[in-house]
Amino acid sequence: VAGIVGRADLLCALFFLLSFLGYCKAFKENKEGHTFSVFWVLVSVGLGAIAMLCKEQGITILGLNAVFDALVINKINLLELIRKLLYKDKSLENAGLLRKGLLFRITLLMCGGAGILYIRWRIMGTGPPAFTEVDNPASFADSLFVRAINYNYYYSLNAWLLLCPWWLCFDWSMGCIPLIKSVSDWRIIALAALWFCLIGLICQALCSEDSHKRRILTLGLGFLIIPFLPASNLFFRVGFVVAERVIYLPSIGYCILFTYGFSLLSKQAKKKKILAVAVLGILLINVTRCALRSSQWRSEEQLFRSALSVCPLNAKVHYNVGKNLADKGNQSAAIKYYREAVRLNPKYVHAMNNLGNILKERNELHEAEELLSLAVQIQPDFAAAWMNLGIVQNSLRRFEEAEQSYWTAIKHRKKYPDCYYNLGRLYADLNRHIDALNAWRNATVLKPEHSLAWNNMIILLDNTGNLAQAEAVGREALELIPNDHSLMFSLANVLGKSQKYKESEALFLKAIKANPNAASYHGNLAVLYHRWGNLDLAKKHYEVSLKLDPTAPGTKENYNLLRRKLEQLQKKGG
Repeated sequence: VAGIVGRADLLCALFFLLSFLGYCKAFKENKEGHTFSVFWVLVSVGLGAIAMLCKEQGITILGLNAVFDALVINKINLLELIRKLLYKDKSLENAGLLRKGLLFRITLLMCGGAGILYIRWRIMGTGPPAFTEVDNPASFADSLFVRAINYNYYYSLNAWLLLCPWWLCFDWSMGCIPLIKSVSDWRIIALAALWFCLIGLICQALCSEDSHKRRILTLGLGFLIIPFLPASNLFFRVGFVVAERVIYLPSIGYCILFTYGFSLLSKQAKKKKILAVAVLGILLINVTRCALRSSQWRSEEQLFRSALSVCPLNAKVHYNVGKNLADKGNQSAAIKYYREAVRLNPKYVHAMNNLGNILKERNELHEAEELLSLAVQIQPDFAAAWMNLGIVQNSLRRFEEAEQSYWTAIKHRKKYPDCYYNLGRLYADLNRHIDALNAWRNATVLKPEHSLAWNNMIILLDNTGNLAQAEAVGREALELIPNDHSLMFSLANVLGKSQKYKESEALFLKAIKANPNAASYHGNLAVLYHRWGNLDLAKKHYEVSLKLDPTAPGTKENYNLLRRKLEQLQKKGG
């Protein structure tokens, strides 16, 4: 997923810049600047549409082009324009609004943007995505003051990440950044610093007498601010607090401003070599940081652990570290991180579910039940937690409650083959064989490659003496999953009991080839040979089975019977 999202950002940036360059191209065909190319304006709009298809913030290039056209190409002085509007100056036509087809080009950009948005809404719908409080806590605050203060603090964090990309985290939600709730919070300083710098740059961009300076600062601020607007929470609620990907495009503006600042300093500095070394040092530090961060993205473990020092209050970080450890089989360490995730966010149902699963496997059933019950109480439609609760209740021999939990899970997730499989196991424990077979059949209909459900059907039919039906189910299963050695083994057992020794032998040998270290496979093949009268081969596979598992039930007794029979045959032959 990270690779796909990263490529989307890169493609968006590519078409974003191509759209901007295409818009610039519209003014290069006539050196006098009195005409422009409608074709290149339309090309720019088309490239902006492609940028939006890659990443939705790509549509902001149309706004950037409009600002660039008005303030840089037409050199409109906003302060002068505002003064003329306030005093109803009749010389507005000379202010640049009607010169060089500006209004026509702005109209083209607006129509193009409206068309792109309309197509987007037709394809994806007009309803906004549903986000929760843990995704973006500030947007759920009741107080307008708290929302405004925290939004501005998020902007300052994004600005700091551009300046000093050291605190990087794959996820900034779930309490990673506590809300600012009063003006006494020291973090207010960050807001003041951000707006002091921005207002200073904006004033220079609008009021400076140096037209070249105005042009560079306007372009830099445009690239810095406009692509960030969709992530600002100003127009709609977004599903994140800080997302490093949304400052990829604004970094263009930052680079423009940084380069311009360096050029100004180099003109005034007496010791230019020291300044050059300082800039090269900054570049080297950032390149090193980039390489380090890229290496962290190469493995889940490094990525998740790198976030612990940046966002220790983020429950999702602890959850992901725990999940990674659990996947590697380190359950004891995983429990520690899952417990911390639940402590940080007492409503984190996914952490409760995973922790409950591990406790269930460790036979700590009562605590597992408490966690899973709390999870479904918090989120009643959490189907996976209902299923796991049913498994725990089944283990505690509370069968009626387990059955109810399974059906509740299926109610919330109609296509849930694993739940049907576990429901079938419950019915098998209760000797409700028909219900068990129906549940397993439902599991295989929903997921035809569900080998456990197929296997259990074959074994149940075998154990109840329905050999013909067991054989039919086994053959059907192997057609769908031809390389599953457990199905080969189960069907081979059925065929052996039906005295189809040759076919049974072929399946046993195929299963053993796929899984040569399964003691039961060798043991049951030995039983087949024993029945078939191939006593030497039976002896060989009994010995292999006992070597692999000396405690295999029944194998030792069968081997001893075979040895006595061989001894008797030797005596008769002697």
